[in-house]
Amino acid sequence: MKKAMISIKGLPALPDSDGESYELMTDGEYSQEEGVSTFCYNESALTGFNGLSTIFNVEPDRVILRRSGGLSGDMIFSEKQKHHFLYDTPYGPITMGIDTHSIKKNMGDDGGSLEIRYDIEVDNVSVSQNLFKIDVRTFPQ
Repeated sequence: MKKAMISIKGLPALPDSDGESYELMTDGEYSQEEGVSTFCYNESALTGFNGLSTIFNVEPDRVILRRSGGLSGDMIFSEKQKHHFLYDTPYGPITMGIDTHSIKKNMGDDGGSLEIRYDIEVDNVSVSQNLFKIDVRTFPQ
C-alpha cells in the first residue's frame, strides 16, 4: 500500500436541498491490484466515528465501504441496485438501504477520483439523496 492524501466530500445530491455537506481531508493508504482499487483511513472524533478504520474497495461493478473497529455492516454501492445493511445507532441497530444511481470512477496506480450518487432509505422510503466526491492522491515514493 502507498501512502496517500484522501479528500472526501459528502454533498446533498440536489443543489437546492437543505442537507448538510462535509469535507474530510486525511492521510491514508492506497493500492490497486487486478482491477480493484483499495483505499483506507482512520476516522477521528470530527467524523463521529473515532477509533474506526474505513476501507473503500472500488471493484469493476461496485464499491464497498467497510468500517472496522466497532460497527458492523458493509455499505455496497452498485448501479441500479438496492442493497440493505444494518446500521448501529445509540438506540439500537436499524436496517437501511442504499439505492445507487451512478458510480463514476477514474482510478489508476497513483490514485484517482470516485463519485457516487445514491439515496439512503429507511423502511423503503428515501430519507436523503447524497453524493460522494472522493479524490485519492498517492505521495511520491
